[in-house]
Amino acid sequence: MTSAPQNPSTSSTPRRFKPHQLSIAIGCGVGAFALVSGILPQFTKWHGDSEVSRTVFGGIPGPIQAAFYSIIPMLIVWGSLRFADRIRNWERGTSDRRRTTPKNAKRRLADYRSGVYMRTLLRDSAAGLMHSMIYFGFMVLLGVTTVLEIDHQLPESLKFLHGRTYQAYALVGDLAGVVFTVGVLWAIVRRYVQRPYRIRIKTRPEHAAILGVLLAIGITGFGAEAFRIAQSQAAGLNMEFEKWSIVGYPVAQLFNNASAGNLETWHQVWWVGHVLSFIAFLALLPITMLRHIFTSPLNMYLKDRDRPKGAMKAMPNLTETGLESFGASLIEDFTWKQLLDTDACTMCGRCTSVCPAHATGKPLDPREIVLKVGEVMAATAAHAEGGRVSPPLGTVKDITIGSNSVFERISAEEVWACTSCKACDEICPVNIEILDKILDMRRYLSLMESNFPAELGNAYRAMENQGNPWGMNQGERADWAKDLDVEVVDPGAAFNSEYLYWVGCAGSFDDKNKKVTQSMAQLLKRANIDVAILGPSEMCTGDSARRSGNEYLFQMLAMPNVEMLNGMGVKKIITQCPHCFNTLKNEYPQLGGNYEVVHHSELLEELIANGTLDMSNATLDDRITYHDSCYLGRHNDVYMAPRKVVGSIKGVQVVEMPRNGTKGMCCGAGGARMWMEESIGTKVNDERAREAISTGASRVATACPFCYIMLDDGVKAAGVEEGSVKVADIAIHVLDALENGERQLAASDAPLASPVAGS
Repeated sequence: MTSAPQNPSTSSTPRRFKPHQLSIAIGCGVGAFALVSGILPQFTKWHGDSEVSRTVFGGIPGPIQAAFYSIIPMLIVWGSLRFADRIRNWERGTSDRRRTTPKNAKRRLADYRSGVYMRTLLRDSAAGLMHSMIYFGFMVLLGVTTVLEIDHQLPESLKFLHGRTYQAYALVGDLAGVVFTVGVLWAIVRRYVQRPYRIRIKTRPEHAAILGVLLAIGITGFGAEAFRIAQSQAAGLNMEFEKWSIVGYPVAQLFNNASAGNLETWHQVWWVGHVLSFIAFLALLPITMLRHIFTSPLNMYLKDRDRPKGAMKAMPNLTETGLESFGASLIEDFTWKQLLDTDACTMCGRCTSVCPAHATGKPLDPREIVLKVGEVMAATAAHAEGGRVSPPLGTVKDITIGSNSVFERISAEEVWACTSCKACDEICPVNIEILDKILDMRRYLSLMESNFPAELGNAYRAMENQGNPWGMNQGERADWAKDLDVEVVDPGAAFNSEYLYWVGCAGSFDDKNKKVTQSMAQLLKRANIDVAILGPSEMCTGDSARRSGNEYLFQMLAMPNVEMLNGMGVKKIITQCPHCFNTLKNEYPQLGGNYEVVHHSELLEELIANGTLDMSNATLDDRITYHDSCYLGRHNDVYMAPRKVVGSIKGVQVVEMPRNGTKGMCCGAGGARMWMEESIGTKVNDERAREAISTGASRVATACPFCYIMLDDGVKAAGVEEGSVKVADIAIHVLDALENGERQLAASDAPLASPVAGS
C-alpha cells in the first residue's frame, strides 16, 4: 500500500506489484481452478465404487453441471475485479508503515487470529456467539464442499470419502449446517424482531438480501440432501449409512411414499436452488457489507503500527516543511489504512453505543464518521466503471457527493464534539482507528481553515503567550510549593535528582489540583524519593493544542521543552496528569525527547507494594469508587495501578461504576474539550457524576486533573449535599488515610488523664 509514484523519466525502474493486482490474480487463479475442476472429470471419469459414499452430481443433468462450472468461475473473476476497484480506492491514500517484520510478525498473527476466531466480537457475548455460529458454520460448510471436490478429482485408489470417513464427513456437514442456519435465524430475529437501536437505525434492504441468501444456502442445502437420500431409497438402495446425516436422513423419511421420478425432480430443484443461493452470495460479496468477511480480518492483521497506542501521527517541523496542506480533508489526505478501515467496518454500532458525546446528545456518531468517509471515497472512484463503487452501506438517494472532500458529508460540529476518549477504537471488534481520522480532520480545520470553536482561541492565545492554557503568569508556577521543601531547579544547570516532577498546568494553577500536587509532594517526601521541579521554566506539554489540531502551537511548546530536558540530562519524569504523561512518554520521542515517564498512580503502586510508602496505619471508613481517566486507561492501558493504590487503604469498600476499565465513560474534558463550552445536550461530566453518585460512594477517586475538575463540578451540579461525596485525586485520598491513621494512633497512645495533686 505504500508504493511510491512512478517517475516516467526512469523507465528502467521496475514497477512495484500493487495490491489491487493481487486481488485480480487471486480471482483469476481461483476461477481457473474452478473451471479446470469441472472439465477434468469429464476426461478422467474417476468414480469410487464404495456403497457407503456419495456420487458427486448424482442425478444432476450434464447441462446443469456445465452451467455450474461456467457461471461460478466467471462470478469469482468478476468479484475479484470489483474487489480490485475497492482496493484501488485504498491506494489513493497516503503511506502508512504497516509492513510485516520479524519484530511484529507474531503480534500481527495474534491480531489476525483474534479476528478470525471472533474473540473481539465475543466481548458482546450474545452478538458474538451469533456471528460465530454464522461464520464458523459457513467456513466448515465451505470446507466440506472443498473436501468433496478434492475427493471428486482423485483417482479411485486415492479417494477417501467412503465408509466411516464419509459418515463422519456427513455428520460434520449437517452439524455445521444446523449451527449456520440457527445463527442466521438468530440474526434475523435480532435485526427485525428485537431491533436494538444501534442496529435498527442502520438497517438497509441489503441486510434483508444478505440474510435471505444465507438462510437460503442453509435450507436448500438440507433440502437437496434430503431429496437425494429419499430418491436413492425410492430407487431401492439401502441408505441406512446416511443416518449420520442427522438432518437430511430424518427429513428424507417424510417422503417414503413418493415415486423415484418425482423425488429426482425435487432433488434437482433443491440442488439448483442451493447453487443459485451460492451464486447470489458471490454476487453480493464484493458490493455489500458482506465484503467484511475478507476486509475485517485483513484490518485486524494490520493493527500493529509504528507508534504507541496513545500517540498521534507525527508531522514534520511546520516551520521548515514544504507541505502546503495539513491534516485531512480530501480522500487522498487519509492514509491507505484509514481508507481500508471504511471497507472493514461491520456497521455494528458498538462505537456509537460507547461514545460519550453521542450518548449525551452531541452531533458526533463515530460510526457515521467511518461510513461518511467511505461514502465520499466510494462516490469519487474515478478508476471504476461509472466513476464510483458501492458505498460501505446503502445510502439515502437524496444524498449527493460532488467532490472528494469529506466535509461534503461531515460537519465541523461533529469533529469538534469528540472528547478523544478512544472508547470507539477500544470497543471496535475489527480494530478500526476512528479517532485518528477525527484528529486528522481537526488538523485540517485548525491549520488550514482556522475553523475551531471561539473558546479554543482563548486557550491557544494563553498557551502561546503565557505558556499555559489557564493564561496564568508563569512566575506563579511554583507557588504551590512555598511552604513545602521542594527543590526548584534552574534549566541551565545539570539535573542531579533522581526524578523530575512534571507538575503540569492544572497542578500548578488550578486551585483544586494544587492540593493534588501538594499531597503528592508530601507522599514523595514520606517515601524519601529524590525529586525536583522546574517551576517557572516548565511550559505546557501541548496536549490540548495537538488534540485540537493545532500542530504548529504544539511544536512551539514541545520543542523548547524537549531541548531544555535534554540539555539538563533529565532521564526520569513523574507526572500526575495523564495528558502530560501520554505526551511526554509517547509523543515527545517524535521530537527527540526520550524519557522514562511514570504516572503518579504507577509510582504510588510501586512505593506501596515494596513498603517504601508505609500504609500499615492508613485507614478510612468510606465507600470509594474510582473513575478511569481515558488517557491513562484506554490510551496507555493503565487500569490496575490506581485501583491498587486506593485498595491499599484499610477500612475502605471499593465499588465499581457500571462503566469501568476499558468501558469507562469519559469525564468530557479530553481532546481539548476542557477549554470548550458544552451547550448541546447533557453535559458529559454531569452524566458521569450521576453514575458515580449512584454507587453510593462517599469518595470518588480520580487520577487526572481534568477528571478531578469535571467530576467535582458534576457532583455539585447534581445537588448532592455538600460534604457527603468527596471527589479527589488518589494522592489526596492516600494522604487523608495516612493522616487519619496517624491521628487514630496518636489518640490510642495518649496517656490517661490523671488528677492534679492537691485538687
